[in-house]
Amino acid sequence: MRGTGGRLLRGAAASSALVLVALGAPAATTAGHTATIRTDAGGTAAAVPTRVHDPWLWQATVAQRPAGPAALVFFTDRTRYSESTGVLVGRDGGYRLIPLHIGEGHGLLSPDGRHYLRPGSGELLDLSTGRQRRTMSLGVDPLAWSADGRRVVGTRDNDDAVITYGPENQQLNNPEKPDDLLVVDPYRGTEQVVAAGAFAAHDAAAWSPEGDMLAVAGPPDEAASVTARQRLVVVDPAGGAPRWQVDLGDRRMLAGPAAWHPDGRRIALFAFDGCAGPTCTAEQAAARGMRIEFLDAATGHAVGRPLPVDASTSEIVGWRGDDPVVQQVSRPGKGTDRQAVLAALSTGGGREVLVTAPIGSTGLAAPGDLLIRAAFGGPERRPSPFAAPLWLYLTLAVPPLLAAALLHRRRRRRAAAATTAPPG
Repeated sequence: MRGTGGRLLRGAAASSALVLVALGAPAATTAGHTATIRTDAGGTAAAVPTRVHDPWLWQATVAQRPAGPAALVFFTDRTRYSESTGVLVGRDGGYRLIPLHIGEGHGLLSPDGRHYLRPGSGELLDLSTGRQRRTMSLGVDPLAWSADGRRVVGTRDNDDAVITYGPENQQLNNPEKPDDLLVVDPYRGTEQVVAAGAFAAHDAAAWSPEGDMLAVAGPPDEAASVTARQRLVVVDPAGGAPRWQVDLGDRRMLAGPAAWHPDGRRIALFAFDGCAGPTCTAEQAAARGMRIEFLDAATGHAVGRPLPVDASTSEIVGWRGDDPVVQQVSRPGKGTDRQAVLAALSTGGGREVLVTAPIGSTGLAAPGDLLIRAAFGGPERRPSPFAAPLWLYLTLAVPPLLAAALLHRRRRRRAAAATTAPPG
């Protein structure tokens, strides 16, 4: 009996030790073994993984266990939070969660993958340290980072929160006001209003490759908001009147934060045929014939030949030479959930899937520095079950420690009883 108690005691201690040792276990595993990750001269991972997976329910957050700069970020509700949650895949292969505030949309990943900028709250999350601080004023929604990572173009909603009425029930205010277009330093919080003309809302914006011009699109007034009509304006963020503007109608839109072609001479639009406006059903939207069109960045005139794309294409996130790299969010089959991929579209009509996110994912993004280097084709990454928060390890360690304490107490009582018992 004494031998059994000793074995149980040693087993409990060993289990606790293993739990604590697991804190330092590798966070990157692939197909059951530790991943070997190629690195460049700067020590960062050289490639974006070809496929990523859902995190474990107990996966640590960035604040709990930082994983360093991002190779990818995607969003899914298949986490312990049961709502849209950001998932960081680090360049070392580690998975971490980015919990979102209630009602918070998807934020922006900095070009170097080191920071995540939250919309609305003005908070900047350092992915290398896990520290978060408010650097911008409240209510600013970021639209796009500049290529050098020093500036962000964003929009601020100026609408009144409520409509007020007088004693005769007459409306006293007009809550619908034009939004501000801002250029913000996300590290110091300084902001500058850009004179791009009146917009009811700014739906998308893109920086020129040199960072000296901005393209911004959105409905110019409330009537246009109702009918989903948009205007595109190109403006110098440093000041001065817009260089040119084009009415896009209700079937064309700016093609996302990387819509400005890297040659600096063209701006990409998404254009489609079929149902337009907010009354379209999901089936009608999926049946649209969609294409990428180009405007001359100097004049706003149409240039080049359109490039057909799938209706699931949501934005251009980068370029691989002349080929746009796009995010596509599709439904793999009837009754199944949506799924995000990054794909390169060739001018000849080809499509190459570069990254596949899990079923239920949206908002798949890679940092600009990896997109510029076309750093795709990395090994498939799976989340490590050991990359958990400290509280989980402590929870697992408590039962064996309590068992060890009870066994020790029981042995001491038996020893004391044997010592005080009268001789037979």
